[in-house]
Amino acid sequence: MCVQMIDYAANLLGVVGLAVADRMERAARDILSHAGETPAAVVVIGYGLGPSNEQLRRILGLSHPGSVRLVDRLVGDGLVERRAGRDKRAIALYLTKRGRIFREKLLKERLAAIRPLLTPLTEAERETLAALLHKVLASMDTTDLERCNLCRLCDDRVCTNCPIPADFRAAQG
Repeated sequence: MCVQMIDYAANLLGVVGLAVADRMERAARDILSHAGETPAAVVVIGYGLGPSNEQLRRILGLSHPGSVRLVDRLVGDGLVERRAGRDKRAIALYLTKRGRIFREKLLKERLAAIRPLLTPLTEAERETLAALLHKVLASMDTTDLERCNLCRLCDDRVCTNCPIPADFRAAQG
């Protein structure tokens, strides 16, 4: 493949990536009234593993003060509760019932926002695209923490054959 074609494909992929990101952000803002890393925090905490503030900070790539403010806002919004952690020094984060409801809406609306981008494709083209995206993701050389960051908004119930399985337990360690 010539450089021109690679650059053309890369440029198109970048535009599609922005379209997807913009749609996901709008859906999250409509549901949570917050954008940024708020939706990702709700999804990650919703895996039910009780991450500490520090673990959440690392997965989301936030500064310590940014993570503290985010968690304080989530607690203030009634979406997250702090519980005793695995050791006496750490606090574990869990979604409240309200948080679980918002997480479910967020995951549902995330897919609903992206799905229209795929409707112009035939079923065979969607299968081909899925296979190509799987191949691209599987070829990425990533750490477990990087995979957790990439999958921070994934609905793991949909992605049953994940090309970059993220071990949120290991990333918390």
